[in-house]
Amino acid sequence: MKRIFKYPIPVEDKITLSLPINSDILCVQIQKGEPVVYALVSDVFKRDRDRKLELYGTGMEVPEERIYIGTFQMMGGDLVFHLFENND
Repeated sequence: MKRIFKYPIPVEDKITLSLPINSDILCVQIQKGEPVVYALVSDVFKRDRDRKLELYGTGMEVPEERIYIGTFQMMGGDLVFHLFENND
């Protein structure tokens, strides 16, 4: 049976997030003022795999091979970030 879990992420350019193998990242949201990634996990007991995530601000160049996850806002919309996965 699959379950949805949340994983807090820091507001940094490059992020490493350890998730069980075969997990699917669903989205990124703000919860209680902090960004969290929600992932669909099929087996919480599988070995973790590091996933490379990157944050970009509006107007920044994003390499072609990045996979878009979602956009979130902080500080009442003054800060807007776009989260991508780097599968390089």
